[in-house]
Amino acid sequence: MVVQPQSLEHLSAEQLREMTARLMTQLRHQGALLEKLTHENALLKRMKFAAQSERFNPEQKSLLQDEIEADLAAVASEIDGLQQESAAVSPQEKKQPKRLPLPANLPRREIRHEPESSTCRCGCQMKRIGEDVAEKLDYVPGVFSVERHIRGKWACAQCETIVQAPVAAHVMLAPIQN
Repeated sequence: MVVQPQSLEHLSAEQLREMTARLMTQLRHQGALLEKLTHENALLKRMKFAAQSERFNPEQKSLLQDEIEADLAAVASEIDGLQQESAAVSPQEKKQPKRLPLPANLPRREIRHEPESSTCRCGCQMKRIGEDVAEKLDYVPGVFSVERHIRGKWACAQCETIVQAPVAAHVMLAPIQN
């Protein structure tokens, strides 16, 4: 039934709903058909106009399908393995540090960094609550040594402030690239 635009005014609400549903179904069908034809057209153009090395070979389709299935199976097994490993590792276990400590046989020199004064701004005497230690490899021609920079932490019990000597700038050398 072809409906003319002027006759839409005479249709009931139920008839308009039916027509809208039919038109939506027809629109979906035409959209799917358009996608299919566009894909087929691209394949035909590739077969006809592609360079010799890029031409579509029907035998290659089965090879690619086998490779894709094998890759998907490998990825799925790897994901399962990783999930089992993550479930087996307890959250309390600590990870290994990325950098190993400097060898114990190297001579060490301690350098202490303390605040200028152990008296707080409020006038109270501060107490030592800990320290931060950083080791740095030093090289004097012919001799390697380790500098241990120890920075004390001081706290005031009255005003709850923490004072610590600032960290000195360190020179970092980048590797030479050829």
